[in-house]
Amino acid sequence: MSMETTAWMALNQARHAPQEQPPLSRATLRRIAGFARRHRRRLVFFLLLSTVSALLAVATPVLAGRVVDTITGGAAGGASDGAVVRLAVLIAVIAVAEAAVGLLTRWLSARIGEEVILDLRTAVFDHVQRMPVAFFTRTRTGALVSRLNNDVIGAQRAFSSTLSNVVANTVTLLLTLVVMVRLSWEITLLALVLLPLFLLPARRMGSRLARLSREAAEHNAAMGNQMTERFSAPGATLVKLFGRPGEESKEFAVRARRVRDIGVRTAMVQHVFFTALTAVSALALALVYGLGGWFALRGSLDAGSVVALALLITRLYAPLTALAGARVEVMGALVSFQRVFEVLDLRPLIEEREDAREVPDGPVSVEFDRVDFAYPSAEKVSLASLEEVAVLDTRGGEQVLHGVSFRAEPGQMVALVGSSGAGKSTIAQLVPRLYDADGGAVRIGGVDVRELSFASLRATLGMVTQDGHLFHDSIRANLLFARPGASEDELWDVLRRARLDGLIASLPDGLDTVVGERGYRLSGGERQRLTIARLLLARPRVVILDEATAHLDSTSEAAVQEALAEALHGRTSVVIAHRLSTVRAADRILVVEDGRIVESGTHDELLAAGGRYRELYRTQFDQGSAGAAAATPATGTGAAAATPAA
Repeated sequence: MSMETTAWMALNQARHAPQEQPPLSRATLRRIAGFARRHRRRLVFFLLLSTVSALLAVATPVLAGRVVDTITGGAAGGASDGAVVRLAVLIAVIAVAEAAVGLLTRWLSARIGEEVILDLRTAVFDHVQRMPVAFFTRTRTGALVSRLNNDVIGAQRAFSSTLSNVVANTVTLLLTLVVMVRLSWEITLLALVLLPLFLLPARRMGSRLARLSREAAEHNAAMGNQMTERFSAPGATLVKLFGRPGEESKEFAVRARRVRDIGVRTAMVQHVFFTALTAVSALALALVYGLGGWFALRGSLDAGSVVALALLITRLYAPLTALAGARVEVMGALVSFQRVFEVLDLRPLIEEREDAREVPDGPVSVEFDRVDFAYPSAEKVSLASLEEVAVLDTRGGEQVLHGVSFRAEPGQMVALVGSSGAGKSTIAQLVPRLYDADGGAVRIGGVDVRELSFASLRATLGMVTQDGHLFHDSIRANLLFARPGASEDELWDVLRRARLDGLIASLPDGLDTVVGERGYRLSGGERQRLTIARLLLARPRVVILDEATAHLDSTSEAAVQEALAEALHGRTSVVIAHRLSTVRAADRILVVEDGRIVESGTHDELLAAGGRYRELYRTQFDQGSAGAAAATPATGTGAAAATPAA
């Protein structure tokens, strides 16, 4: 390794050193050791090979010195030609062995590192899947993905790079020092005195380059955000409507020019740094050859020793420089491990019991028995670093459901209606255990859902939400997500029942058509019908519909309603509806306000009662009538029409 390469290592370490280095934690080290124990055999072999590689690296300069001594001795008539050939062959054998050991070491390094990545990624992925919905509503997706990518790879370096470097460099340094001291302690001492000329400029320049890099990254991020927002259709429209393209261009150009200036300064700082270090390298070699030659001419040092010292000096500076920056690498790896462990230490609020039961066979009921619920506070489900905030929001824990009780008999449809924010969706989310009740019990088939296995609960219950989420994948893949083993005929059957078979058949790629991110290539009604087809494929015994037609126009709603009739037929269902016309045929309608059930009955019974349901119904009916009338002033029930719709 050349001195310039060594200097670059020191510069790079200083440039990428973490700004804040956390204290060494024994608990963190123990957990890292736990991951290492899974690969201890490979690690031991890896460290042994690293030691052998260090021994071979030191052997070559020593043998080169002996070659010179043999040649000079031969010129004086004191050595045979065979000795030189044997040394040359030995150097060649060592070179081949060093290459072979290097390849094997690199393979082990990659294997161990990738195994660690696999262990950490699967551990984090599996753990995140067990987290409650509240975790995902608070966490930034990008920050979470970064833990699975950047931080996991940073932790991998502790095994695949840092550990081997520390061992190899330590062995190399000790052997080099021993050999150099035996050859000439004076030259060795002077060589060590020159070491600060390598390290100090690298640290100073590294810090300066780090500041420039961070500043450039900030400007590039700002430009990226500006382009992302302005190049989207809504952003471009806004800029054009308010007439600020000139100002936008000037703002972008200021940042771009700043990045240009930083790039020039960075290039010059690096060039000056390496030019100076080239001079230092020449000075170090001049010292060895000058002082060593003087000693050789006086007879106190062999010519071969001078050559060996010149070759060994790089073996001295390289490990010293690397070990000087080893703490930076170790702390960087520890930071990555701690960030990964942060996620793994978040305890899932929803867990399966060890003695979990199966849902009873046959049609099942859904029952709420005096259920109380409060959404968990941020500290229970999230991390400030994942939300990218300094301090977590301290709000939360306020009760939103108060003694909710009702029962949907097998095959019945129970509808939940009420004002926005009344608690309807919260009730629906407790059935599939997206959250758990704080008080009372939610039962399916007479069994508390907290006593049921996750697999049994998923197989029994199906849910369609108002956003109708689809993955960026084919129609086939989105359907098979509900039941991977479904046949082609079963796929087309559920599409027919969801009133989508004609549309899908008309597409060039049919079932293999990619729906786009969140299904945006389909209309709102088509997307909802596809989610209903997915539910039909799952064949649940209990169906929950959460505002499944809330954002659809009348035509799309009619098509979705036909599909819903198929989905609800013969199944126990809980339906949340904003449009009351969609739940008139429900076996029972519950009016929810402020987390309480304030009214219960059929459509006709609730209208006759003249309570909150009648108020909600007349508000929607009168608004519809007002919208149909051509700007005719409301009279009579117009007061109700002026009331905001629930």
